[in-house]
This record gives sequence, structure tokens and C-alpha cells, in this order.
Amino acid sequence: MAKNSKSYKNILVIEDNHAILDVITLILQSEAYKVSGLNKSANMMDHIHAFQPDLMILDIMLPDADGRELLTQIRTNEKTADIPVLMISAKYTAQNIQHGSHKPNGFLAKPFDIDDLLDKIEGILAGKTYL
Repeated sequence: MAKNSKSYKNILVIEDNHAILDVITLILQSEAYKVSGLNKSANMMDHIHAFQPDLMILDIMLPDADGRELLTQIRTNEKTADIPVLMISAKYTAQNIQHGSHKPNGFLAKPFDIDDLLDKIEGILAGKTYL
């Protein structure tokens, strides 16, 4: 994929570990993505409406919410239902993240390889699913 074809895509990262959030932010910014990060789910929907992400990276285990329940909120709101979501977790796997009827567009176990993260983001933005 040509580098300029993915320029200015907005990615919202919701991750409570500041070090991981910082690393993901730096990596994505170096790849010409616009990144916004939250370390908890409070005001998530307001932030989504303000930032208009093209993709979300959502940790499952947050201090104030279960990322799988947040996915349900995203998928059941007509304004956010079509936003692609890549879920990440150190505890869960692609086999046991299912929670309710809503599925993310992809899953990545922590710790993850930077190239795997970028490949999945590019693939999801191109319409692929990784589950």
C-alpha cells in the first residue's frame, strides 16, 4: 500500500496502559495516521463523535469497563456501528473474546509485534476481517 494512500486516517486508541498507548500512538503517527488516545472509556461516545475515527483499537480490560461491552455500544449505535474495531488483550484470545452477538473486525494478543499491528490496521481499513 502506498504510504500516502493511508495518510490522515483517524485512529482512536482506548488502552489503559500508558506505555502501550504511547508506543501505539508513536508507531501510528510515524505511519501518517492521526491518533487520539483514551486511557478509560468515560466519554468514549462523545470522543468518537468529535474525532470521527476511521478505525478504533480497543483494549478489552479497562479500569472502568469491559471492552467487549464497549464494542456492543459502538455496534448498536447507528452513527458508530460501521467503525472498524481492532480489539487487543493480554488475557483474552481470538477464541474467547466473543461476548454477545457483536464481533470486532480483528483481534491482536498483547504483547504484539509492531508489523502485525500495522498489517492488521491496513487490512481492516481495506475491508478485511481478522478473527
